[in-house]
Amino acid sequence: FVLYFIHKCFSHFLPSLPENKILVSQRPLLIVANKTATLVCNYTYNGTGKEFRASLYKGTDSAVEVCFISWNTTKISGNSNKEFNCQGIHDKDKVIFNLWNMSASQTDIYFCKIEAMYPPPYVYNEKSNGTVIHVKGKLGNLHRPTPIQTQEPPSAIPLWIMVAVTGVLAFYSMLITTVFINYWQKSKKNMYHQSDYMNMTPRHPPYQKNKGYPPYAPTRDYTAYRS
Repeated sequence: FVLYFIHKCFSHFLPSLPENKILVSQRPLLIVANKTATLVCNYTYNGTGKEFRASLYKGTDSAVEVCFISWNTTKISGNSNKEFNCQGIHDKDKVIFNLWNMSASQTDIYFCKIEAMYPPPYVYNEKSNGTVIHVKGKLGNLHRPTPIQTQEPPSAIPLWIMVAVTGVLAFYSMLITTVFINYWQKSKKNMYHQSDYMNMTPRHPPYQKNKGYPPYAPTRDYTAYRS
């Protein structure tokens, strides 16, 4: 009777959970510098469930299930999303989710969900405040958009190759110019030689062209016949 009275007195002052109620608590922030995170989900349950399921969700709307673990009195099983490296471990009144090889794009808020699957009634925890997992990398904060992948430009041509190519082009330019100048000078000399050997035979005067005189015939002197 004395023990019952003491229990009633203390239970009046201590808060108690309603029957078949699950409460979950998480740390608000987790900084990840080595791509590995350990998220602990502490929970309290006062029901009679024997089969449970714990899940880790990503995003403010819990749209992505990262991984889960199920257990009962004899068996434990689990699975992970193919886009994550995640494993869940059950330890008394908490579930530990280990994540590795995380990238900066996986920076987000994560929520734990604990479910009492069997026997009925089925119950699960109300949504907690979650844990922001900040993976250090190219993303500086949670709201920075994922950088667009751009193709890097090809490496610059070495200076000595550019100098060599420039020298070869300059040499060929000078060679072609010299050949052209020599050809032009020779052509000019040939033109002068041809003009020196032109036919120097005198032409008939215009008035003698049609008179029938033989070429180069001397002109008659008519003064000898006047006397």
